[in-house]
Amino acid sequence: MLNHSHSHDHKSPHSGSKAGSATRSASLHAHKAGDAKHSHAKEVSSQKVLMVALIITLGFAAVEVFAGFFANSLALISDAGHMVTDAAGLFLAVIAQVVSKRPPSAKNSFGFGRAEALAAFVNGLAMLLLVVWISVEAISRFITPHIVGGQTVTLVAVLGLLVNVFVAWMLSRNNHSMNTRAALVHVMGDLLGSVAALIAGIVIQYTGWMQIDPILSLVVCLLLIKSTVSILGESYHFLMKGVPKHIDFLKVGDDLVNVAGVNAIHDLHIWEMTPGYPALIGHVEIDHIADWPKIMDDIRAMLLEVHGLDHVTLQPEVHPADQTPEPAHLAL
Repeated sequence: MLNHSHSHDHKSPHSGSKAGSATRSASLHAHKAGDAKHSHAKEVSSQKVLMVALIITLGFAAVEVFAGFFANSLALISDAGHMVTDAAGLFLAVIAQVVSKRPPSAKNSFGFGRAEALAAFVNGLAMLLLVVWISVEAISRFITPHIVGGQTVTLVAVLGLLVNVFVAWMLSRNNHSMNTRAALVHVMGDLLGSVAALIAGIVIQYTGWMQIDPILSLVVCLLLIKSTVSILGESYHFLMKGVPKHIDFLKVGDDLVNVAGVNAIHDLHIWEMTPGYPALIGHVEIDHIADWPKIMDDIRAMLLEVHGLDHVTLQPEVHPADQTPEPAHLAL
């Protein structure tokens, strides 16, 4: 529990009236509303780009899986696994934009935003199983080499490289969305996977050294592990209602207790309702309940200006300031 408290005896009177605070808050919300139409247009554009990228990536991943089994190439299969991971990321990015618009219902009062994180967590677990299978198979094939169709691997890897370059170019031209930028990072990892498969195909085609296929498969597995652990970590943090990474929890508490009229803050919680939409709840100790409307208006304006928090629920508690205040501390 975060418990900030201090005496206001040393603080100067809070400047500005209720009207001034209301005007400042109204101005902030008017500015936000003014950007809504422009943001909506960008969101629609990024959603279309993500959908096209998803279809291309998932379609070619299916081609790689088929070609991988046909050519007996683990490098192609592992690269296809990497592309499936990225396709899942693209799919979840699209779902985030669609599902987040669904209104809450009587059975789901918080809405459906957490479905994205749940799907991401399940996807991460599935990819871990794929990485384990590829790694075990790669070690087995390194000890006992399998015949691999080098020419098929080379051809499919070249096509994969071209597909990834096109998708990366498409995403880079529409990178104003956070989801689009995140997808671009994954596609750049796909490029490395295609390069690894291409190298394996060329080496096998011209030297006949079959061990290069499982070796480069393990390299692609390392790429899979990195992105998979990242997905699991982020989705776990979100599902556990962790504090958004861009928000300093202790700084929010300090700023709240420094608002004129606030004696202490406790039971403070900050989490994300849906990705990118943080919320805050807490209890605020004040001297007089009549001062609460002005204090709440000042708190809302500060949280929006300084921390980007506009979904705020606070409960006032009347505790006269003539009581001896406790020093600020963090109780766990």
